[in-house]
Amino acid sequence: MKKLILFFNILLFSSALFSQTPKKYALVLHGGAGVMSEKSMTPEIQSAYIAVLNRALFVGDSVLSAGGTSMDAVVNTIRVMEDSPLFNAGKGAVFTHDGTVELDASVMDGKTLGAGAVAGITDVRNPIMLARTVMEKSEHVFLTGKGASQFAVEQGFKLVPNSYFQTEKRYQQLQELLKKEREAGINDKHGTVGCVALDHLGNIAAGTSTGGMTNKKYGRIGDAPVIGAGTYANNSTGGFSCTGHGEYYIRLGFSRDISAMMEYKQLDVQKACQAEIEKLTKLGGTGGVIGLDKAGNVAMEFNTSGMFRGYIKSNGEKQIAIFK
Repeated sequence: MKKLILFFNILLFSSALFSQTPKKYALVLHGGAGVMSEKSMTPEIQSAYIAVLNRALFVGDSVLSAGGTSMDAVVNTIRVMEDSPLFNAGKGAVFTHDGTVELDASVMDGKTLGAGAVAGITDVRNPIMLARTVMEKSEHVFLTGKGASQFAVEQGFKLVPNSYFQTEKRYQQLQELLKKEREAGINDKHGTVGCVALDHLGNIAAGTSTGGMTNKKYGRIGDAPVIGAGTYANNSTGGFSCTGHGEYYIRLGFSRDISAMMEYKQLDVQKACQAEIEKLTKLGGTGGVIGLDKAGNVAMEFNTSGMFRGYIKSNGEKQIAIFK
């Protein structure tokens, strides 16, 4: 009888351990796609970018491994890149034609299809956090400009001067582009950060944050804050975050179209992302996309010479890359 009781105790203990075993999770991120040259990008510069991408992956992985939500992982991962002057989001974002910084961001919850987005932000340090607050604390999806700042104050955000986001490097890029524009009508259309995560409950979240295009005018807004263009998430298919020439992504309904191909054509996440990049290329646009499906499969597709990107999974699999 004692042996029988001992056997059942061991069985119960084993079952408890098994029930506490974390389910699989995954996280993928990008730091922008564009024309990059491995020859012109020194090892020191590459190392600097890789260090930030690695730190961002670590932060996201820490959230997920502790049982946190995919939305927490996405927002905290993107905050790391928003706070780095290396990327075109938050501090270090590009200048507008008028010499200021205007920021856009969005998030989407794949379980509820809830979404939040902000655009034309000039005084909130981490726009990705404000986008989440719009989703969770307002009846709206998309807020812009002064109204978004007013909402931020009402929600307890501390505003920062626009100079916080500005760096000398970005200012010089604006001056160079203004000169080129006068000579040949050239515009810089690349630079965004984003993240997609799958948590242990099987929920997917996606987010994107950007400073937009250098020398942008007239309050221009690209795809990053547009749900279904730059950001989309649905537990039944996957989550996506885009980077590139936003006007093309908006016209294609880029990220929602990927989800639709997975839903209606039964394409896997990588083939669907590849197919959408092919559509982008045919239309004349450039850029990239990261995707993650409900099984934790990752896609990182682009038609430029490079895209800052990386992913990490619960099984320890990890990758960080810049060039093709």
